[in-house]
Amino acid sequence: MLHSVWNEFLEYFKKNSGETPVVFDLLRLTELENLTETEIGVLCSDNGAKFYLERKRDDVEKIISSYFKKKLTVKIVVKQKQRKKETPLLSFQPTQEDVFARAGLYPKYRFENFAVSQTNNVAFAAAQAVSQNPGRSYNPLFLYGGVGVGKTHLAQSVARLMLEKGRDKKVLFCPGDRFTNELIESIQDKSTIRFRKKYRYLDMFIVDDIQFIAGKQTVQEEFFHTFNSMVAAGSQVILTSDRHPSSIKNLEDRLRSRFSGGLIVDIQPPDFELRTAILLIKAKEKNIEIDMEAAKIISEQIADSRALEGTLLSIYAKTLGLKERIDIEAVELFFQDSSEKKNKKITPQDVIRATCSLYNVRSSHIKSPSRSNNVALPRQIIMYILRKELKINLEQIAHMLKRKDHTTVMHGCEKISNMMIKNQSFKTEVDRIINSLASST
Repeated sequence: MLHSVWNEFLEYFKKNSGETPVVFDLLRLTELENLTETEIGVLCSDNGAKFYLERKRDDVEKIISSYFKKKLTVKIVVKQKQRKKETPLLSFQPTQEDVFARAGLYPKYRFENFAVSQTNNVAFAAAQAVSQNPGRSYNPLFLYGGVGVGKTHLAQSVARLMLEKGRDKKVLFCPGDRFTNELIESIQDKSTIRFRKKYRYLDMFIVDDIQFIAGKQTVQEEFFHTFNSMVAAGSQVILTSDRHPSSIKNLEDRLRSRFSGGLIVDIQPPDFELRTAILLIKAKEKNIEIDMEAAKIISEQIADSRALEGTLLSIYAKTLGLKERIDIEAVELFFQDSSEKKNKKITPQDVIRATCSLYNVRSSHIKSPSRSNNVALPRQIIMYILRKELKINLEQIAHMLKRKDHTTVMHGCEKISNMMIKNQSFKTEVDRIINSLASST
């Protein structure tokens, strides 16, 4: 109704407006909001149109009153633009891999590729029981053993299965030193409430290398309350360590008691048969063909299960393009070359050279007073490698790099260690330097 009335008026205005074509053009873009006995409301598109029409108000009111045959006051209002409902162009749905990554899990760890033998069958059975009935079967599940026995693999396999059953589950895999570092940062930033919210409301909490919290009173206090909150809520806690809770020095008795309240499982180092099975699984995952007898020779030579994969890849790299599969000859040749290289020793100069090469820094700058980040970071990496890999004492490293004293070296090593924990890409860079040193000897 108002629309048709306004259109009729505009036709009248066009014929009787005289010398006001601009006013007509603006009015043609307006709408009639309301019409009463004394007032007419006009909606215009923007403030510029309103400003101009206000200046011509007398002319507009005169012709409007003439058309409607009564005195009308014109009220000019800017039309409010309706906000469009914001809908995302794309609705992001995280992939299963994204869910695993957010929980701190590695895709390669799952029950299907975990080799089982007499050394780990109890731990395997316990982990599967927990995965089927989290928070009820064994809580906490405490897995302990030496390096490379499969503690992390089993713990993450349980978490993976929980997330496969429900993506909405809150699962977190956390190294013990990260828990410590984040707590310290939250205290410094006065954000302990956010820290507790992150950890205390999980459905499953896995702490790898729990022994790292020992001796740290505040950290143990916080973990004690986190542990109690989770268990009371029926959430699953899985802990791994390199030793039995009773053997962890400076661990509070109340934590030792809580850890012993669940199931504690010892995982022994893999025997020959298990190492061979692990090697064959790794080869299959990486599409590497290897003879059974060749796999047995590698398993006899390499006791550390983590080193098995590295040895497999090294042999494969040497045979790539020469043979279709790894056979006995390729393995024996590899170990023969490795034996000869053992007699060569890595020197501090080798470390400096390799690090400077990666970061494109001159060796002379490493020993200079410069504190710029492009020099300071490689220098601290060198300190870390000299200390951790070559086992050189702090005073000697300080002397080699012309630093003031051993505390500078200590600070540099701690900084690199923390950066490697928090930043996987940075850790990869440091590992690349270490591996290049090992392969060059």
